[in-house]
Amino acid sequence: MIPWPDLLIVISILFLSTLTRSTLGFGDALVAMPLLAMTVGMRIATPLVALIATTTAAMIFVRNWRSADLRACLPLVAASLAGIPVGLYGLKHWPEGYLKIALGVVVLGFAVYNLGKPLKHPISGRWQLALLFGFAGGILGGAYNTNGIPVVIYGRLRHWSPQQFRATMQGYLLPVGLGIATGHALSGFWTRQILHTYLICLPVVFLAIFLGGRANRRFDVQRFGWVVNSLLIVMGALLILRNLF
Repeated sequence: MIPWPDLLIVISILFLSTLTRSTLGFGDALVAMPLLAMTVGMRIATPLVALIATTTAAMIFVRNWRSADLRACLPLVAASLAGIPVGLYGLKHWPEGYLKIALGVVVLGFAVYNLGKPLKHPISGRWQLALLFGFAGGILGGAYNTNGIPVVIYGRLRHWSPQQFRATMQGYLLPVGLGIATGHALSGFWTRQILHTYLICLPVVFLAIFLGGRANRRFDVQRFGWVVNSLLIVMGALLILRNLF
């Protein structure tokens, strides 16, 4: 079992990460994974965050499915499901220190990109490009639960509106999250400790989803996103430095 002091930290991290996801439509794994990796390790953090993220996606999607561009989700979902086994292999067989450094690089690079200015004109919706971004998302999802990163970039390149972005991301994240969680279960990452911690965290996760939904309608989402990405730069850098030295 996770000691109570560490469990309280885990609950706090998952509350913050779920609040971020419910407000912005993405970002829970980006917030949770670096912090949980430093607290309980990658092999506990990854399956736990997958379960929480899938629960969050289901609740948000049920409330916002009418705004989702489900046709845009299909090639992304199909390609991600194909990439998940590659990420699961890395999680199971690669040294944890290397995984943490790679995760830090992914988080840092994405945050720097996300703070940059988007393209003035949207790219075309070529399905080949969707497959490429989706497959990369599957690999990152299997290893780190960060399958949303390539899809967020894809959505920004397509110039999705904030409402379309939030709902479409859930249409993508829900089936892919189910695929990732199933892969973790079949690979032996689900343990009594993981399931027990998941159940303990659920009430806090439900509260964060409720508060995030209200914040999405009332809060300056752009400013909140700037704050989150700035913190991600710090967390990504810390994760890299802690495992390099």
